[in-house]
Amino acid sequence: MTSRPAIATDIAKLFAARDTHAVEVAVLQPADPFLDMAGEDLRRRIFLTESETGKTLCLRPEFTIPVCLDHIASQAGTPRRYSYLGEVFRQRRDGGNEFFQAGIEDLGDRDTAAADARSLADAHALLSRVLPGRKLAITLGDQTLFEAVLAALGLPRGWRMRLARAFGSAPMLEAALADLANPPRNSQLSGPVALLVLDGDAEGLAAHIAEGMEEAGLSASGGRAPADIARRLIEKAQLRSVRLSDEAFSALKGFLEIDVALSDATAALEKFAADAGLSLGPALENFAARAKAIEAHGLPMAQIRYDAAFGRPLDYYTGLVFEIAVADGDRPLVGGGRYDRLLTLLGAKKPIPGVGFSVWLDRIEALRESAK
Repeated sequence: MTSRPAIATDIAKLFAARDTHAVEVAVLQPADPFLDMAGEDLRRRIFLTESETGKTLCLRPEFTIPVCLDHIASQAGTPRRYSYLGEVFRQRRDGGNEFFQAGIEDLGDRDTAAADARSLADAHALLSRVLPGRKLAITLGDQTLFEAVLAALGLPRGWRMRLARAFGSAPMLEAALADLANPPRNSQLSGPVALLVLDGDAEGLAAHIAEGMEEAGLSASGGRAPADIARRLIEKAQLRSVRLSDEAFSALKGFLEIDVALSDATAALEKFAADAGLSLGPALENFAARAKAIEAHGLPMAQIRYDAAFGRPLDYYTGLVFEIAVADGDRPLVGGGRYDRLLTLLGAKKPIPGVGFSVWLDRIEALRESAK
C-alpha cells in the first residue's frame, strides 16, 4: 500500500471548513456499475476479482460511484456534501497502480448553478491551499449545452446519442463527425438481414439472428443477445441514412470551435445561437447563471476558459465538466462535473442531482517536490 500523502492533514482541515461529511467506502466494490457507467478509458484499467459466491467485484477505481451507492444504501437526506481521501486502484501506463484521491461529492442541491460554482470553488480552494503561489488554469465544458445544440440542429436521437457518447474524446468525436459528413454505405449487409434492417423490423431481425446462432451452435449467453444485435444493426443503418445539411454541419463545427474566457462565454454563445438561428433555451440560461455564480465566488475569471468541445471521459456526466491544472502543467490535477442521472441509474428511488470533483494527490506531491 502507498503511504498517506503529507498534504492529507491540510486537505482534511479544508473539508471540515467546507461543511462536508467525511466518508469511507469499501475498497472492494461491485464491478457492474463501473463497467456500465465509468467510461471506456477507466473500464480498461479496472482490477477485477470475484467473491466467494461468484459475484464480479473490483478494487475501487474512483470514489464517485461508491459514495453515491453508500448514500443510497444509508437513505440519508439531501442536500448532503461528502468528502473523501483514500486510495484508488487502476492499471496505469506510467507505473504505480495505487494512488490517493481526495474530493467532494455534493448531492441533492436543486440550485444547480450555485452547486456547480461551489464545486469549482471548493476544488480551486483545495489546490490553492496545497500549492500556494502557483497560478492555476481552469477549463470548463458543458455536456447539456452540447446536447442542446444537437437537438436544435434537428439531429435524430441515434445521432444525438452517438455524439453525446463521443463528447470528451477527441478521436471518437472526430470519427463521428466524419461519418456524419459522409455516411458510409450499407454494402456489408445483404439478403434477408438487409431487408429486415431496412424495414426496421427489430423483432423479425432478432428472430433471424437467433436462428442463425442456433444453427451455428452459438449461445446468446456467450455474448450479446440477438435482440441487442438487432437493435444495434438497425441503429447503425439509421445513422448512415442521415446526412446533415452543409449549413447545419458548419454550425456544429462552429460551436465546437468556441474557446473563450468564461467572462466572454455567454456573449459568445448567444452570438453563435443568433447567427445559426438556434434556440438553446434553458441550457444557455443555466450556463449564464453558473458563470455569474462562479464570478460571485471571487474566482480568477481570467484564468477560466470555456471550451465548447471539452468533456471528460466518464459516461455519467450530464452538465458541467471541468479540469484544473497549474498554468504551465500538462496534466490535470482536478477533474469534476455534474452527474444528475447517476444516482437514479444506481438505484435511487427519486432523482438526486449531483456534482463533484476528484484531486490526483500524487501529481500534487510531485509538483511540491519539484518546487523544493
